[in-house]
Amino acid sequence: MQSTQVSMTPAERRASFGLAGIYGLRMLGLFIILPVFALYAEHLPGGESHLLMGVALGAYGLTQAILQIPAGWLSDRYGRKPVIYISLVLFALGSFIAAAADNIYWVIIGRVVQGAGALNAAVMALTADLTREEVRTRAMATIGMTIGITFSLSLVLSPLLHGVIGVPGLFALTGVLALAAIAVVRFAIPNPAITRFHSDTEAGHGHFREVLRNPDLLRLDFGIFALHAILMSVFMQVPFILQADGLAVAQHWQVYLPVMLVAFVLMVPPIVIAEKKAKMKPVFMSAVALALAAQALLMFAQHSLWGVAIALLLFFTAFNVLEATLPSLISKIAPLAAKGTAMGVYSSVQFFGAFFGAAVGGALMQYVGGDAVFLFSMALLALWLVAASGMRPPAAVRTKLYHLPELDEAAAVELRRHLLQLAGVREAMVVASEGMACLKVDMQGFDEAAVEQLIKGA
Repeated sequence: MQSTQVSMTPAERRASFGLAGIYGLRMLGLFIILPVFALYAEHLPGGESHLLMGVALGAYGLTQAILQIPAGWLSDRYGRKPVIYISLVLFALGSFIAAAADNIYWVIIGRVVQGAGALNAAVMALTADLTREEVRTRAMATIGMTIGITFSLSLVLSPLLHGVIGVPGLFALTGVLALAAIAVVRFAIPNPAITRFHSDTEAGHGHFREVLRNPDLLRLDFGIFALHAILMSVFMQVPFILQADGLAVAQHWQVYLPVMLVAFVLMVPPIVIAEKKAKMKPVFMSAVALALAAQALLMFAQHSLWGVAIALLLFFTAFNVLEATLPSLISKIAPLAAKGTAMGVYSSVQFFGAFFGAAVGGALMQYVGGDAVFLFSMALLALWLVAASGMRPPAAVRTKLYHLPELDEAAAVELRRHLLQLAGVREAMVVASEGMACLKVDMQGFDEAAVEQLIKGA
């Protein structure tokens, strides 16, 4: 017997959509320059160096990777909103520095400061503060969908806005929007009644060794590192290819718009098969192989606009599938007590991959040639295929969160023991201090009503 899904309250919906908007706005500021930056940077003093161009494009990822987990810890101590305010101010400051830059070095400084506005972990923690356990997964999914939509919009809007306000205008616009977001956080997002650590969403000090010693988690971390390294290297090279194929920068959206729309449609069936049919590993491996084929096609068909468009369609279809399945795999594989830490490491590695890919892509363009960027991407993907082949197929499980009545540690231990005896429960974590039970349960054969009855009697 399955229970009825719990609905979000109006306050939870407002918090979820508001914070998703803030998160999306932050990512818009990072994504929107991708399709046009390389073409702009080559005309700046110092921009004739593709290496410096790549460093400028990816610099935000380095500071983001370093600071986002500490920013989450600071938000535990000093409050979510103060950390988010500081992050937005830093992001706006970096945007204005990059907008006013008259050489590549000041752009690099601006991008470094943008990345220092590492609000991701604080936003996730505030989302956890403002939502009940029963609806938190949906709130986090809302934020995840916002990132995907923002990325696609960025690719389409960037060439269009570039023709009107230029790259400095894009930087300035994102700075203004970041300052406006401060008002949204202040007046539209509720203040949490209680700010506390959430083990399901935040990185805990005591679980890093466990996460970093798990070979399957390390495989997934390498995967997201490689995926975002390749993404950034693609945007070091593809804008030049489209321009060489006769498409002015203001018209690049004519390729990106249909590619992203069709890619979104094509990503749905593989994700449904992966989740509903418990075919996660085959779908995952197939997507990596498709991305590898797309990079090869980009290299060999770069002198054909249609060839480039088809290659980008294949790549972004694979990219979308991998972006959706990798976090799901982390959730299925990570021990419940270390899930927040696993996601924190995963996210940090993702941003470091963005820096690495842009910098290496620039270096290869500078010292070897443009085709070397595609060979670099193909080598990373081939290595990923080899590493992923040894991954154990993940169990067909999902994570469920439940709010608990007030109970002491002894009662929490006893409740966990009873939960583990229920059919379909693979793993259970009961945290009395957080008033939360977290279960990893089978997709089929799980009796949620029995869990709820047990929790009510706790």
